[in-house]
Amino acid sequence: MASSPVTPTPPSMTSRMARPPDRSFDIRSVVKQQDVAKDLPLPALTPTQIATCEHALKELKQKVKGNGGRNVIDREFDALQAERMQNYRAFSQTTAAVSPINRTKNRYINVLPYDNTRVVLDKKHGGPNSSDYINASFVQDPVHEDLPRYIATQGPLPDTAGDLWTMVLQQRCPIIVMLTRIADGDQDKCALYFPRNENESQTYGRIVVTNNLLSSSQHGFARRVLEVKDSKSLDTPLTVLHYEYLEWPDYYVPFSTRSVRELIRALFNIPPQVGPFVVHCSAGIGRTGTYCTIDHTLRRVLCGDSGAVDIENTVRQFRLQRDGMVQTREQYRFVYDAVIQELEDYVCTGVRPESTVQP
Repeated sequence: MASSPVTPTPPSMTSRMARPPDRSFDIRSVVKQQDVAKDLPLPALTPTQIATCEHALKELKQKVKGNGGRNVIDREFDALQAERMQNYRAFSQTTAAVSPINRTKNRYINVLPYDNTRVVLDKKHGGPNSSDYINASFVQDPVHEDLPRYIATQGPLPDTAGDLWTMVLQQRCPIIVMLTRIADGDQDKCALYFPRNENESQTYGRIVVTNNLLSSSQHGFARRVLEVKDSKSLDTPLTVLHYEYLEWPDYYVPFSTRSVRELIRALFNIPPQVGPFVVHCSAGIGRTGTYCTIDHTLRRVLCGDSGAVDIENTVRQFRLQRDGMVQTREQYRFVYDAVIQELEDYVCTGVRPESTVQP
């Protein structure tokens, strides 16, 4: 397996992050496949992919074997936290986020996108006083351009829901993964930025969003098929799959990795070239970073990349693109648990030659 570790994102990567999406894929075909299957099967792997999974699983298990392994994971997280404090760049490289016109668009004053990786909105779709700012960051591995690009973003505020849908349309995002509840106790975590009920429509600024289909999974998430349309444009409406996962408490981790792994499997048949995958929680770094790291690591393993087992380096490079990705020690441990358990399932499944997974 060729090792291709994630590399830092230089400023010049911003233009490449906005490469035109592939519009030939019909996202509705994924809906039909999932509805027919009723459940989310394990991906079908080639013999080479099975061997790759076995090798990665062996390396990861050796690292976490026994209590000493937990100490290794803790040391990795401590090193990442120390590096974060030493290399703190928020005030010098987040000028757009802290400008007077944009400050109120940030849910948290200490979670801000870097200038060189932030998503830049096209101002022509806004009002006379609009800005090009949204608290959202491109997060990707430039070495593996055939893997999904993520947009890690905060849970929208009531006044920024229209900005989120503008971003989705401009970037042609096929997926939104929502990892937070609207409220946690008496604390607001995310504005209700989508129509909850089937056959319901809501307007956000000039964007009309219609919920065409709602279904629930036994694994703890709801799937909506949304039609997104700019009311002042003649462009064809965009179909977006919205997955709302409600079993992940703020700052902590789910009771089991199973539901998160099922959610990741649900997106494996969506070609990354269709458009960036939007992932958000409340702040857009903790649960969001954890999900992206798990998903990205598994896909790299299936691509035959031996460097995928270096989870510490993946988180380090993701943090260069959005500060604070994978926020807590428990979340960092959860990444290891989820990756190992999913690889175990892949290996136990064996070879199914009728098809192969497209990571």
